[in-house]
Amino acid sequence: MERVLVRLGSPPVVANLGVGVHGVASRRDEFLLPELWQLHVYGYTAELTVDGTTHPIRPGHVSLVPPGTRVSYRYQGRSEHLYVHLRLSDDGEALSVPVMQHAGAETPLFTGLLRHAITVAPAQPAMAAAEVWTVLWRVAQLSTSGGAHGAVAAAVAHVEANLAGPLTVPGVAAAAGVSHNHLTRLFRAETGLTVVAWIRRRRLERARHLLRASTLPIPAVAAAVGFDDLQAFNKACRRELGASPRAVRAGRN
Repeated sequence: MERVLVRLGSPPVVANLGVGVHGVASRRDEFLLPELWQLHVYGYTAELTVDGTTHPIRPGHVSLVPPGTRVSYRYQGRSEHLYVHLRLSDDGEALSVPVMQHAGAETPLFTGLLRHAITVAPAQPAMAAAEVWTVLWRVAQLSTSGGAHGAVAAAVAHVEANLAGPLTVPGVAAAAGVSHNHLTRLFRAETGLTVVAWIRRRRLERARHLLRASTLPIPAVAAAVGFDDLQAFNKACRRELGASPRAVRAGRN
């Protein structure tokens, strides 16, 4: 099994989650969960066989296995991963997701969300389910059918999270786990834009939203989208949005 179809229109029902420790008593595990999906985030090297297809496991890999599927693990020693056993509804669009993929720059986010979900689950199960739902959506977006290359998706996620701060192409490439030149080629192929043009567009799109939907002072809007220089912000607004920040706020662009 290489890919699975998953629907994420409704929050998952989390049956169990935690930190799994394996490879101590035995170097192999084999089992299936008749009614539950399995989500794992790995921090070790091993092999996972899903319905006859063997997938290498490396630190930062994430797997999603549907109910009723026999899985077999081959460990190299003590192996610790984060796991969630869950039920999914039939709501929403069917998304094709690889059984195993590398989370890349998303790995710390996945790990943090799942560890927080594990912590709050006993007292706040709804919050835990929300954290798991976020991870599932982001796993689905790592490499959906027809979706962006994983490095491009990771680069976009990094840009979105850091629009208020300094962004450089080498820094974005490092966050995506690829070289500067490789990201430049991938980005242009996927989006038709350079990385710099994408950053500029996203900053000005967010600025337009803040100007229209909030009462933040214009200098605060500029700072929120990474412009320390108000004159440069004015110039960028005129170039990208066709009007000054005041005119954009008044709806005249």
